[in-house]
Amino acid sequence: MSDSTTSAPDFNRLQWLAGALLLGLLAGCGPSKVVVKGEFPAPTMEKLPLTIGVWYEADFANHEFFDEAKSKADSSWLVKTGAAQVQMWDTLLAGMFARVVPLEGRPGPGQANPAVDAVLIPEVAELQYAIPAHTNVKVYEIWIRYHFKLETTGGNPIADWTMPSYGKTPTAFLQSDQAAVNQAAVMALRDAGANFAAGFSRVPAVRAWLQGRLGTNEEASL
Repeated sequence: MSDSTTSAPDFNRLQWLAGALLLGLLAGCGPSKVVVKGEFPAPTMEKLPLTIGVWYEADFANHEFFDEAKSKADSSWLVKTGAAQVQMWDTLLAGMFARVVPLEGRPGPGQANPAVDAVLIPEVAELQYAIPAHTNVKVYEIWIRYHFKLETTGGNPIADWTMPSYGKTPTAFLQSDQAAVNQAAVMALRDAGANFAAGFSRVPAVRAWLQGRLGTNEEASL
């Protein structure tokens, strides 16, 4: 007479296999992850003869956005832009100003530093993206709205403004959706850099500050 009872070692093995299968299923249901990486060329322009401090809030330096799937047919997305944001803005500012000083703390009382003319604080105010729904065309679009503050090292406001940027996957012939999202994000960051370099001195409060800081001899170049 055969014994259909499962032995203890076999039962434990079945439990282990079931647990591994469950973990595999859960991992397969996780969000699509993208850590944005790209190249960001420095602007070709005459540098302003100023020393600018830059302060990246933790939310900016570690910026990411998560979009939860609306249905079982869709995929959730987790896109990390923080490192690429810092890389792009460090490169851009170094090409715009004579000297850039990364700060270890937010401007405020007691933080006065005579070696820094002003402190720039960039923030991501809003980010939106569009994906191709139920198609094989891997063209993605990303919109970023930035909020900038220019302050003295003591925390007094100099200028406060917003700026949009836009990026679109330049080609549909990429190997994966993740690569398409990465390219759209890189294009949006490059657009932000170009817009900032072209528009910085056109912000009325910034222009007034530059003229007061640099003097009449520099006004014609602004």
